[in-house]
Amino acid sequence: MKLRPGILLGWTAAALAALTLGSPALGQNQRAGLTPEREAELSHTHDGYYGALAPQNLHKKRPKAPVDFTGVWFINLRHAFTDFMFGPPYPEFGPQGQQALKESAEAAAKHVPYRDTIGQCYPAGMPMITTRVWPVGVIQLPTAIYITYAFTNSFRVIYLDGRKFSDPDTVVYSANGESIGHWEGKTLVIHTKYLDPKNHYIDQGIPVDDQFEITERWNLLDKGKTQQIEFIMTDPTMWKGEWRSTKRWIRKDNSDIPEVECSPDLNKHLPSTEEGHAAVVERDGPATPPGK
Repeated sequence: MKLRPGILLGWTAAALAALTLGSPALGQNQRAGLTPEREAELSHTHDGYYGALAPQNLHKKRPKAPVDFTGVWFINLRHAFTDFMFGPPYPEFGPQGQQALKESAEAAAKHVPYRDTIGQCYPAGMPMITTRVWPVGVIQLPTAIYITYAFTNSFRVIYLDGRKFSDPDTVVYSANGESIGHWEGKTLVIHTKYLDPKNHYIDQGIPVDDQFEITERWNLLDKGKTQQIEFIMTDPTMWKGEWRSTKRWIRKDNSDIPEVECSPDLNKHLPSTEEGHAAVVERDGPATPPGK
């Protein structure tokens, strides 16, 4: 069974209290505290290896990383704003991808949104979260790289401590997937899989499925002022071969990562969302296609 993270986010504090402590209102007696087994389950305790922040893991002898990516970065859109997209060029899409390109072009011609799940507060997911027009905070440790994308404060970990991928039969698929990195000289090579395909699109609504995987090749350029990432994406049921795209980020030493939450009641007023577009049409009337 594949579960998506955050399934408890909709629970009220009272419901969670009832779950752990019991509630007369729910016809339950006071419940005992957590057993060691239940505590281990709820705290996501690993079986047989230390977490990335455990002192035993952090202080383990290992070769020093040849490059440190720690810093705040911002996607380089100086050439063109559309550089946040991962195509064109595109690979040869299967039927779903071809249909998405057709429908997105038709929607653009009508000035209507298409699969704007991000505007509805669904997670952007990999790789789209990396090119949002917000700063990206990177903290590199010997065991892992911790990333906070300012856009909705999306979180990602790239493990560097030599661990294997989680068991595919029990892993929790997520928007940013599970990422494990290794060094090839001064290049950090990252493999990401277990990406949740639900409401997960690339560019203008191109879908992925649960076979979607990404390899990234990270490098520092310009004496550490520029970060370059080559994305190599595969999804054999959605497109043929590899989908490649290379992006660059600019170091921003005078920036920090703000707290940002996605609020549907605010986003629905954006013209790029379905509700926001409907409000604009109601106010101003439908858009007139070019040349009409």
